[in-house]
Order: sequence, then C-alpha cells, then structure tokens
Amino acid sequence: MRFLIDPEVFEVLPTMCIGVVVAHGIDNTQLQSDNAQKISALLSKAMRRTRAKFAGTNVKEHPDIVPYREAFRALGYNPNKFPCSVEALTSRVVKGSDLPDINSVVNLVNAVSLELALPMGAHDLDSISGDLAVRFSRQGELFTPLGEAEPEEVPAGELVYADGREIRTRRWIWRQNDRGKVTEESRNIFFPIDGFTDRNRDAVERAMAELAGRLEEFFGVAAHQYFLDRDRNSCDLMASVEQKKA
Repeated sequence: MRFLIDPEVFEVLPTMCIGVVVAHGIDNTQLQSDNAQKISALLSKAMRRTRAKFAGTNVKEHPDIVPYREAFRALGYNPNKFPCSVEALTSRVVKGSDLPDINSVVNLVNAVSLELALPMGAHDLDSISGDLAVRFSRQGELFTPLGEAEPEEVPAGELVYADGREIRTRRWIWRQNDRGKVTEESRNIFFPIDGFTDRNRDAVERAMAELAGRLEEFFGVAAHQYFLDRDRNSCDLMASVEQKKA
C-alpha cells in the first residue's frame, strides 16, 4: 500500500509537502486510562495557547493560515466558504468553543494540529483500498460526508485524497469522509500533515516528530515518518509491517 502525491498536483502547488506518520497496533480503547487523561490535558493546553496566540487577530490573516488560503484560491476554492481544516479548527477554538472529546488518537492529533497551526488528518488504514493518493478527482467518483450514510458524486478536477475505491477528502484538506474516520477500534492509522516547503516545512517536521514521539509515549507503538514533496512523492505505508515479518 503506497501513499503518493500525483505529479500533476505540483503544477498548481509546486511547493506542497506532506509529512507522513504511520503507526500500527494502536490500542485506542482505553478512554479512562492515565494516558487518555494526559492526552486530554494536552488538548486543553493547546486550546488555551491557541486562544492566547490568536487573541486580537483575524484568524484568516494570520501568517500560519494565509498560505492555505492562498493555495485554496490557486485551486479555485473560496477559502471563506471552504476553510481548510486547521483554519476551521482554530476559528472554532478562538471563538470560545472547546473541541469535543472524541477519542484519544483524534484528541492527540487535534492537540498537535492546534499547537503548530497545521492541517493534520487521521485515516484508518484498514479502510483503505489499494494505494492512497493526493490527486485530482475523476468523473463519477463518490464521497461519503462525515456522519452521513449516502455518498455524493464529486466533480472531476477537484484536489482530493483518494484510494482505489472512493474519495477520502474533498477540496484537499477541507472535509474528510466517513469511512476512513478513526474510532476506538482503529489500530493501524495514517496521519498526513500538509504544508509547503517554502512556508512552513520546519513546522511540518516538528509536527511529525511530536506526533511520532507522543504515539510511542502514550500508545507504546513505533511510529514511522516520511517527508514527501516534488522530489520524493511516494512512500510505502506498510513498510514497517513487512520489516517485522522479515
């Protein structure tokens, strides 16, 4: 199972990069454990720090958010109508709403995403069919919105995460589908961190290291890291599993 960025994407977003963290064998069921409480505390801290960092500022105009709004415009998406995930997350927190306690893995991802102001995803690897790619959608492909049962057809030419069966995200990092969501039963998880080599590469690399370290600390698993850009646009999501078998 590979993850790749289609070369066509770099024609529109030449400096796009994605930090990848992959972890297998996670136990995400211990919601009342000490580690779950520590993760919740990290999320609470990240929300407090986000409110302090963005106090008195317009989230849309903050230097950490602007590169994504510019990228959405380059892709033909109105960022006011379709804010990227980290802008939506940050805006919600800055307005005073706490993020819900979903499960320990999602709480951890949200904490790191807020702390470093980066769009971060979490996808259940066991729900992926074939390779996973960031590419432009094709006519007739389907997407099932989070919390919905019925799929919708995605117009051709939209930047998406997609596997061999369906669209996993719409408008790149705007909205994730329902099938790939991480639940308490998810054990093998793929975490993408989207950024730009000329704007926030250092932050992406810090997020990779932070997330990998926290996964080992709280879940006792070895997390593998990959950095993708136009020079290296793919990685093997199952490499660590194959190494163990060997």
